[in-house]
Amino acid sequence: MNEKSALIAMSGGVDSSCAAFLMREQGYECMGTTMRLYRNEDLGACNFRTCCSEKDIEDASEVAFQLDIPYEVLDFTADFQEQIIDKFIRTYEEGGTPNPCIDCNRFMKFEKLLDFAFAHGLNYIVTGHYARIERDEQSGRYVLKKGVDEGKDQSYVLYNLTQHQLAHTIFPLGAYSKTEIREMAEKQNFCNARKHDSQDICFVPDGDYVGFMEQYTGKHYPAGDYLDLEGNKVGTHEGAVRYTIGQRRGLRLPMGDRVYVCGKDMEKNTVTVGPESALFASRVIVRDMNWISVPELTGEMRVKAKLRYRQKEQPAVASPLADGRILLTFDEAQRAPAVGQAAVLYDGDTVVGGGTICAVPADTEDCV
Repeated sequence: MNEKSALIAMSGGVDSSCAAFLMREQGYECMGTTMRLYRNEDLGACNFRTCCSEKDIEDASEVAFQLDIPYEVLDFTADFQEQIIDKFIRTYEEGGTPNPCIDCNRFMKFEKLLDFAFAHGLNYIVTGHYARIERDEQSGRYVLKKGVDEGKDQSYVLYNLTQHQLAHTIFPLGAYSKTEIREMAEKQNFCNARKHDSQDICFVPDGDYVGFMEQYTGKHYPAGDYLDLEGNKVGTHEGAVRYTIGQRRGLRLPMGDRVYVCGKDMEKNTVTVGPESALFASRVIVRDMNWISVPELTGEMRVKAKLRYRQKEQPAVASPLADGRILLTFDEAQRAPAVGQAAVLYDGDTVVGGGTICAVPADTEDCV
């Protein structure tokens, strides 16, 4: 295996194209690949502002040809449906808020691409993520750090990377700003230099996730009762799966004061609404933790944590619970933490670890 060899994950966008260019400039033996994760016609989706579409494959192929590197399309549509789309639907049906981009990184991009790279004698996989990987000489562990462009940092969606994956992954864009990457692409005359960034959920290009779920599953999600915080019926909703914790718009409830979605009971198909003050919680329980900068949590640790991709990380204390779970207690109550979303822990610009929110206990509730 050539130590300076890499498989470049090429989405057809400007970021992965520049990642391929930078690796070739550094003298790496490169091969480009695009993962076909779904077919647009199967999802009723158009070809614009998504990733992994036919147009994206064309753009990635053109850039690979321009860079004179071999290129191959890998078909993982069956795995993507099972591990990403099915889980996405299941999480919503269970009352949670999924993050399919994190699952795609975990189960598809880094796991399957690394297997493919090794099978073809390539030592690294390379993506266009804005993050950095370094090796801590004192601990011997690989650490994941924020990209220098705070506005584009993607470390939050990469918290699931294992030590083995980090050792064989390169993020060439971590030290660059998005503006610099655009300029680089234009200088190289890449066909996608001014291409729009893809939206977060690639298989729901119009944002109507419930419409997608109904089309994909053939189900119809029935109407049910809106309840106030005391359990009294205050209206009729259009199906509990259509609402997320913290939502205000689209409730169509003439209650005078503004109300927000504060809870859901999927078995009873009810949606509880209340004032914004009812959305705040100071604690969350997190499962399926992946530790990066430390091997495990053995006692309380001061961290900063974020519960959403665009949220600024907030001061908190992480405490170990049974079965590898942790309790995150924030210095200040957080707005609308949601089951199913990721909680990612930071120490400065270094990712300590992360996991999935599985419960939001009340301040008076015991956590075991």
